Amino acid sequence: MKLLNTYDDHDEAEEAAEKLTGDKRLASERDATVVIYNLFGIPSWGNFHRLGMYNLGELKSLLERRATWQLNDQARHTEILASLTTVSKNFGIEVPGHWL
Repeated sequence: MKLLNTYDDHDEAEEAAEKLTGDKRLASERDATVVIYNLFGIPSWGNFHRLGMYNLGELKSLLERRATWQLNDQARHTEILASLTTVSKNFGIEVPGHWL
């Protein structure tokens, strides 16, 4: 398990934890007077999508209409893939070929 995200609100953190599949753990820590909730889980594209992270919902929408892309769609796809490449390196997961 790895740290997937942090939250400032306990309820929001609990909701996010319920969305994950596989092993997960929610841990809190106090930073001065603020409580931070760390969500640990299995780093997978499915879990990231369920959490609404890394523009994966937008990527899905783009790929569904790939045949009709305009220049701005291609540019956005390139931006999203650049960030996903960084995420894949950080978490040791591969970007699926059909997203390229």
